[in-house]
Amino acid sequence: MSELSINTTQNVNINFTAATIGQRILAFGTDLLIMIAYMIIIVMFINYSGLGDAMGKMDPWSGAAIMIVLFIPITFYSIFFESLFEGQTLGKRLLKIKVVKIDGYQASFGDYFIRWLFRLVDIVFSLGTVGFISIVVSEKSQRLGDMAAGTAIISLKSDISINSTILEDINDGYVPIYPLVIKLSDNDVRIIKDNFQRAQKHYDHEIIRKLTHKIEAVTGIKNQSGNDADFIKTVLKDYNFYTQNM
Repeated sequence: MSELSINTTQNVNINFTAATIGQRILAFGTDLLIMIAYMIIIVMFINYSGLGDAMGKMDPWSGAAIMIVLFIPITFYSIFFESLFEGQTLGKRLLKIKVVKIDGYQASFGDYFIRWLFRLVDIVFSLGTVGFISIVVSEKSQRLGDMAAGTAIISLKSDISINSTILEDINDGYVPIYPLVIKLSDNDVRIIKDNFQRAQKHYDHEIIRKLTHKIEAVTGIKNQSGNDADFIKTVLKDYNFYTQNM
């Protein structure tokens, strides 16, 4: 499975796992079954409601217009549900995959529309061949519609949490202590957090002490807490505070 690095609006890279070709096919198959079920219901309605007889007495244009209206939900199925569920059709929700923008922004209706429009090439006219090949060969597992819209499909089953990023959970009333943390870069903070979490997991106090000294040397900050672990936690929170409010 390929990894997707998405840069958020806060200039933070978060890694996700791209949905596999199998997940995408199963999601598409599920959506297809739902659409087939809808068509069967419509056909039964036409046959048993008397609408079929009424349409038989209409001119061809009127009958065609009624059929178009009845089957509009099939035509716009994907764009409707992706817009409604923010990147998921019913099949995608079941398989726990989702359409996202690769620049970190929330995908818009225009993005879903572009993906829907390219279905003609990716799926309909090529019977899925073009879409399959482009997903397999592209770096971010994108079909042509995704490439045009700047989107990708990720797996929500990925073991990704706030602890996997440089983000920290800070409340609205948080008061920072060390303004000089802005001398650090995103990569510096990522390295600090990764090593700090590993050191805590293995009770490696020596690594925590070395991280504290390194932070002090790079930023000019002096540990005011007297506790190295608390100092590093504060530095991480302060960095998030300042970078999110700049």
